[in-house]
Amino acid sequence: MNASDSTNRTSPRSWKSYALGAAACAALLAATACGPGAGDPEPSDRPSSTASPKPTTATPAAPTTATPAAPTATTPAKPGTTAPATPTAGPGGTGGTSGGDGTTVACAKGDLSLAATNEDDKGRPVRHLLLTLTNVGSRKCTVYNYPYVQMGADAQAPVAVIEDSDPKELATLAPGEKAYAALLVSGGHRDTYEAGYVSLGLQGPRPGSHVGESIRAELPGIDTLTVDDGGRVTYWMTASGLALRFIMSS
Repeated sequence: MNASDSTNRTSPRSWKSYALGAAACAALLAATACGPGAGDPEPSDRPSSTASPKPTTATPAAPTTATPAAPTATTPAKPGTTAPATPTAGPGGTGGTSGGDGTTVACAKGDLSLAATNEDDKGRPVRHLLLTLTNVGSRKCTVYNYPYVQMGADAQAPVAVIEDSDPKELATLAPGEKAYAALLVSGGHRDTYEAGYVSLGLQGPRPGSHVGESIRAELPGIDTLTVDDGGRVTYWMTASGLALRFIMSS
């Protein structure tokens, strides 16, 4: 036997192996033909793990709530508990200087000049004087109520006021303006004595208060006055004739 015969002849074992291999392949193909294709993805009841992207919904920013500032702990004053301001002292003294309406100050010695005029006929005893205050300062000021008049060093008390003479109006003086008070030196009463001067003190807006120092008036052409305890004085007024009306009949 030559080489070609040996090549072309197939041994029974080789054919048997081939037949078995072919049968196995056929069976494998038959099995795969009934199922899904090898390249196909296996179907599943569950949704795909790759979800379709949902549209993005921007969540609106929560509004910023500003916390209001905590109220201060200051307790409001109760009505009627605030004490009124204490009147300040006038130039050279004590007492109120602010006007009752808050717009002017009380006149004091440095704001004024004082003159005493004799209202009696020539040759007669001097019993009726007109006291005149002139505002010689640079600001408006007020003379309150009536003057505290003392006649001479022997006076025991200020001259009494004529209550009916209250004009119910304040005498507020601009620079250069005048206020008047009429003074009855003697009323024919007891305790007569001689006075070498007349001085007066000023009040502030609070009745009974004192403002500044006393002001002394020069006597009108005489050395002394004969006075007694019947002397009287009026409230301050801005009309001289009205002031004199309260004493000239006495």
